[in-house]
Amino acid sequence: MADLVVHSARKIDANGEVDGFWFAASDGVVSATGDGEGWHAHAGVEASVIDAHGLHLTPGFIDLHGHGGGGFAFDDGAYAIEQALAVHRAHGTTRSVISLVANPVDELRASLAVVADLVVEDPLVLGSHLEGPFLAEERKGAHNADFLIDPSPAVVEQLIAAARGTLHQITLAVERPNALEAIDVLVEAGVLVAVGHTTAGFDAARQAFDRGARLLTHAFNAMPGIGHRAPGPIVAALEDPRVTLELILDGVHVHPSVARLAFDEAAGRVALITDAMAAAGSSDGVYALGSLDVTVADGIARLRNADGSLGSIAGSTLTLDVAVRNAIELVGISPVAAIAAVTSVPARALGLDHRLGLLAPGHAADAVLLDHDWAVRGVWGAGARIA
Repeated sequence: MADLVVHSARKIDANGEVDGFWFAASDGVVSATGDGEGWHAHAGVEASVIDAHGLHLTPGFIDLHGHGGGGFAFDDGAYAIEQALAVHRAHGTTRSVISLVANPVDELRASLAVVADLVVEDPLVLGSHLEGPFLAEERKGAHNADFLIDPSPAVVEQLIAAARGTLHQITLAVERPNALEAIDVLVEAGVLVAVGHTTAGFDAARQAFDRGARLLTHAFNAMPGIGHRAPGPIVAALEDPRVTLELILDGVHVHPSVARLAFDEAAGRVALITDAMAAAGSSDGVYALGSLDVTVADGIARLRNADGSLGSIAGSTLTLDVAVRNAIELVGISPVAAIAAVTSVPARALGLDHRLGLLAPGHAADAVLLDHDWAVRGVWGAGARIA
């Protein structure tokens, strides 16, 4: 018999929409699905049985790229990570990659070790993402330029070792010395390499993708734009069916019409991310992002310069449920495509689509119940209710 049964839902995942849907789960894994009344056969005395009353039921959301929430930053240790994750889990994110900003290598090694410990303790933590230190100073965004370095073989090996097999993603400015050689090492170690925070053009980006990079970090941001004679890394990614494009869909980082272009030109390859900093799920005010000061006003995070003026955008205050709603209501894509962009697409990018990203037997019992306004009404991770 199942531990959890959710029934009478309108299921939405990458395989489409089904009314009257139900799933049963045991030991954190979906054991059976169907529509109609077949769920009764799986609802033993000990099972938790949830009537969805026709609300939307989706797989749990997967965030490839986020830095914090609820006033806590992922760079600040295990307690801060746990508190920030609680905020995002309440908004439907059931599996998270922990993103770290550029810091001195010793600090990054220590942070990677903390995340590695959390992966052991909490199966909903997938691993880490190093967004620095191998970035272009000209496109550094909200990263401290003092901590940016070239990806030397020694440093790359140190970071891989510190993560103890839990480094899932790393962002590289592929024009830096040793970057292409670093891609070879990272791919061999099973790390998803992303092109981002870069001055690279079309040819350099395409060369990186041919070497094994498979992701574009927050497409359109911190990279050259699309020029009619210099198409840049964005077009290189749009044209390459092997590449997934991250997109921050908060209405600030990327105009909805440009987002629609990405969904049209890279169908099934856009992964919505939060790139959320500590203010996500919290209030406006002054925050730290790594070693830098950030001011959040009207939900928009910007670096605070030494003279008190505001600089570049510094991450977002986004949660993935809002990104889904924006995709549907602002961009105009279908609910199936929007849900895929936070479930099956990131799962496939991470090489975890065999167990995450669908409401199907053999997949993790990660699920989100959403009302008809796309607001979260319940969240389950590995079969347990987490929000």
